[in-house]
Amino acid sequence: MASSSERRQAPKDREYKTERLELRLAPSAKQLIQRAMSVTGLNAGDLAYEGARRVLDEHERMVLTGADREAFLEAVRNPPEPTDALVEALRRHRTVVG
Repeated sequence: MASSSERRQAPKDREYKTERLELRLAPSAKQLIQRAMSVTGLNAGDLAYEGARRVLDEHERMVLTGADREAFLEAVRNPPEPTDALVEALRRHRTVVG
């Protein structure tokens, strides 16, 4: 049987909470956050982390439907010829950047 010290050891890849983030909030925002904490059982830091992760997930994912999806797929299947302005912009970019 494992000793009590072996059972209490944290996983080696565990990230400890060492950073702080302070906020000034309107009273209504504080109440909203406190209600969310009560409903979810998360503390303020974990709630902020989950919210930030959700925002980034939505930002990084693009979902197209209907006419937008069809227009995108058509452009991928049959890309238009580059315009003169685009060709000139690429030429300038190569001159400046290399």
